[in-house]
Amino acid sequence: MTQIPEKDIIHQILERPNAQSLVNKINSILEAEKKRRHQFYEDITDEEKVEFINGVIVTHSPVMKEHNDVSNLLTNLLGNYVRKHQLGYVGVEKVMITLERNDYEPDICFFSTQKAKSFKKGQSLFPAPDFVVEILSKGTKKNDRTVKFIDYEANGIKEYLIIDPIKQILELYRLDESKKYDLVLKSGTGILQSDIIKDFSFPIEAIFDEDKNLAALTVILST
Repeated sequence: MTQIPEKDIIHQILERPNAQSLVNKINSILEAEKKRRHQFYEDITDEEKVEFINGVIVTHSPVMKEHNDVSNLLTNLLGNYVRKHQLGYVGVEKVMITLERNDYEPDICFFSTQKAKSFKKGQSLFPAPDFVVEILSKGTKKNDRTVKFIDYEANGIKEYLIIDPIKQILELYRLDESKKYDLVLKSGTGILQSDIIKDFSFPIEAIFDEDKNLAALTVILST
């Protein structure tokens, strides 16, 4: 996923003779968006999965069984591993992360102990996590691969895992030295090894198969 460098965007605006009026229009749009965002915080409920993306409130449809199965199986491995080793906090489905402009409810996310130690009871908005998972569906896959990809990268989320529950393939992106996502793994077999969650690894097939998930969980709980 490639985006235009910020300096190039600024240069393009400054080359225009109406640069000031363009900036004024942008400021006006963003001010109106900020008001909608505050109202969004007031209106959101536990019943719906909703996100605020570039000024638009996006409401998600119920997920397919394959999506829910993958979410449960991966959470089973990650949640138990993180709790056992006291590595931080795992958020699932309705944990809303609030970034500079947008608010998302990732399918699964992980916050290191350093971030999680500041969380409080009753908290409903959370900072950028260290590791985030999006499970593709017909209604979300475009945003997962475009605006979210760019936003997660820009906000320094160190690892981004995209899972296709139908094709049973995952893609692991990791920030490189230039703070850009590098595709380090794309597969439906083999082992996924996280660099961010200390020593966390699992057989990829364990998030698509219940028996293999149980076997992987047994290993996690015994080591």
